[in-house]
Amino acid sequence: MTASLLSGKPLAKLIQQQATAQAKALAEEGSGPTLAVVVATEDSSTHWYVRSIERAAENAGIGCRIIDVGHDATEQVLIAVLKDLSAEPSVNGIILQTPLPPCVRTPELVKYISPEKDVDGANPLSLGLLAVGERAFAPATARAVVEMLDHFEIPVAGRNVVVVGRSTVVGKPLSLLLLQKDATTTVCHSKSGPLAKYTKAADVVVVAAGRTGLLTGTDVSEHSVVIDVGTNVLSDGSLAGDVDEASVRTVASALTPVPGGVGSVTTALLLLHTAEAARDQTRAARTPVLTP
Repeated sequence: MTASLLSGKPLAKLIQQQATAQAKALAEEGSGPTLAVVVATEDSSTHWYVRSIERAAENAGIGCRIIDVGHDATEQVLIAVLKDLSAEPSVNGIILQTPLPPCVRTPELVKYISPEKDVDGANPLSLGLLAVGERAFAPATARAVVEMLDHFEIPVAGRNVVVVGRSTVVGKPLSLLLLQKDATTTVCHSKSGPLAKYTKAADVVVVAAGRTGLLTGTDVSEHSVVIDVGTNVLSDGSLAGDVDEASVRTVASALTPVPGGVGSVTTALLLLHTAEAARDQTRAARTPVLTP
């Protein structure tokens, strides 16, 4: 048996078309959307990713401002930048790109991203709204997983879904999104013990732990759908996921590739979130404030 490969590229194209259409409509009204990406690292893979966002934004008709504050930026500098961007009417979406300098506290910084512009769901307020089912932007990678499942018509309601990893970027928000879709969700982490205890009984396994080859063919069953969220840079500069693709493909029923899977959908969703944020901000600005 060989698992089917679930490419994210066709879905990413559809989502980018949606973002492009919304951006065009807003531009015709005189308020085209703009995304700001704050960078504070010399990491080459990060700069490659940011450039890919910039190119995708340009193709979608969305403005993209890259604010590189330098790898030695202080927490105070980053806070000031985020405050300014949150207050700037011409900026509709904000991303604080990781990694960040070791001297800064990421959980503290993301509090200064306005929830209305928090297109990657980094502010704790966004996660809280997501938890209670209110409108908020979910982290794009977490939403990308759900969009992939929907696109390939993989049902999760009432089924066992195991999420490996509990980060606030993927694991935690994804578990909330899956619960909203009535999945029976288990979150595994470094203290959970052998993964196979949980993953072999799962209908869907999502791996987002940041460890190359963490999930192997012995950890999954023949009916499993495996979503690989990992993007690990190897010594030769290539990308690899958290899944040992060679062994898992001989067992599982379906698998997302790395690259070409969830990552491509994530970038497209960042653009769609930016267009949606711009639309909502434009509507709010036009709504008269009623006073008693």
